[in-house]
Amino acid sequence: MATIEEQIKALEEEISKTKYNKATQGHIGKLKAKIAALRHRKEKAQAHARSSGGGQGFEVKKSGDASVALVGFPSVGKSSLISQLTEVDSDAGDFAFTTLTCIPGVMEHRGAKIQILDLPGLIKGASEGKGRGREILNVVRGSDMVLYVIDPFQSSHFEILDLELWKAGMRLNQRPPQIFITRTRRGGIDVRSTLEQTNLLEEEIQAIVRSFGIVSATVTLRTDVTDDHIVDTLAGNRVYSRSVIVLNKIDLATDNDLTRAHEMLPEGWPVLDVSAKTGEGIERMKDFIFDNLHFMSIFLKPQGQEADLIEPLIVKDTSTVRDVCAKLHRDFLRKFRYARVKGPSAKFDWQRVGLDHLLMDGDLLTVILRKL
Repeated sequence: MATIEEQIKALEEEISKTKYNKATQGHIGKLKAKIAALRHRKEKAQAHARSSGGGQGFEVKKSGDASVALVGFPSVGKSSLISQLTEVDSDAGDFAFTTLTCIPGVMEHRGAKIQILDLPGLIKGASEGKGRGREILNVVRGSDMVLYVIDPFQSSHFEILDLELWKAGMRLNQRPPQIFITRTRRGGIDVRSTLEQTNLLEEEIQAIVRSFGIVSATVTLRTDVTDDHIVDTLAGNRVYSRSVIVLNKIDLATDNDLTRAHEMLPEGWPVLDVSAKTGEGIERMKDFIFDNLHFMSIFLKPQGQEADLIEPLIVKDTSTVRDVCAKLHRDFLRKFRYARVKGPSAKFDWQRVGLDHLLMDGDLLTVILRKL
């Protein structure tokens, strides 16, 4: 009997031999769904093996207000780059595989503390485990932003890296598709859409859903979707996060080198030209990272005291009162009674709110604790 890897490889070969068009997209969608289901089985088996002592992973303790992963081939300058961004001196050398584990550092910028993760170089086949690829990719999946670090002299590095992260379930610079799949006890696959016309036919969507072993469900589409969108929703383990391409070693490149490098990169993706050696472009890179992690400022007012309007608390713009309490001290959640908020998120000044209240930039917050 063929192994899971062999089954996946056979399905991928069939897809590569099938010309994609309107007539074949349903068939290709079913093949992709089968691949996703097989990979899900494989991941569960690997997770079980690790929990049974069958594998070691990088242990990275989360710190700071957000985390950013540096992803690239060996010898593209990631170690030199983290030294420019943080106080960490990561070993750097003119040979491959200098970094053999995950080296975290903290970049302090505009009041935020951002964890920068220098990871071992990714290589082709990383999503299948080559070069400690799975361990590296697990760390990348848990980060808030991905920085592809490439140099101007390699023509295919970005495509290879992006494919490995895609196979690992990362959907960078994409929004989650507006697809909602609810299992039902009977009735088959009922497809509903708010659109007059969709890219996929109803029977094509039904076939993809059935490929995941689901025989009865309601599928609701709120935007036009592709077969990949259906598969991603069914897989349920996709990661959607921000990414930027960092073109390093510009101090060694000619204008023609840089022009050629930019022409090979995807349209619409942000690209930062930097030199980890000279420091050129590093400050712009710090600003970009801060701006695109979507932070906001919350001002704290301890009960009975004046608010601190000079040094705000920097948090993600999706933060609730619960998130702020967890960031301040673990006792704040245990002793929490209620909070009062004044500012953009409040309906009126010093509104009384609970832990699930969503905060907004510029809010003043007072947390009231129980006396235990």
